[in-house]
Amino acid sequence: MIEVKRGNELGEGYRRQITEVLVRGFAEDFTFFSSDPAQLTTAFEHMLLMERFVVALAEGEPAAIASVTSGDQECFAPRLPEFRRHLGLLRGTISYLVVRSQFLGVPDQARDGLAEIGFVTTAPAHQRRGLGNALMQYIVGLPGYDEFILRDIKDTNAPALGLYRKFGFTEYRRRPVRFARRAGFSQYLSLILKGA
Repeated sequence: MIEVKRGNELGEGYRRQITEVLVRGFAEDFTFFSSDPAQLTTAFEHMLLMERFVVALAEGEPAAIASVTSGDQECFAPRLPEFRRHLGLLRGTISYLVVRSQFLGVPDQARDGLAEIGFVTTAPAHQRRGLGNALMQYIVGLPGYDEFILRDIKDTNAPALGLYRKFGFTEYRRRPVRFARRAGFSQYLSLILKGA
């Protein structure tokens, strides 16, 4: 059975599990910080703003997540001392700066009524079981939004792009990737869904 809830509805007792889903889903993007998922989870769990995350539960366990923000909201609140404590002085400082520069910031078109969906991922053990579908159905059904955007999806992420297009998202921007050969993909795609 799949159930979808806000992170803050689940409570602090789920913080680590939600962070584990994030870390495992974006493991290849986080390898600079650490290749150890447990260390990354410990370093990142402090920064999640639980009320900004939507969580799909499979048999009561967090299995898929996405952030939903609007206006000037952020989904993370990173703290330098936490990064340094878990990743060391140098790597912790650099990681903190990377998180601030890469994961924070609102889209140019940010406004109330426009929801940005980010960090959509399903834990590897739960993929292809309808969790991403349930998560997106819940999000696009949230009241108070007339538009939804997804920014910077890798052009090679066919499963995610297929899911978003199934819900009616259309491309509104492409951004080339520097050093595409080393990155393993060539463009970031951004998608939009106009509300009813």
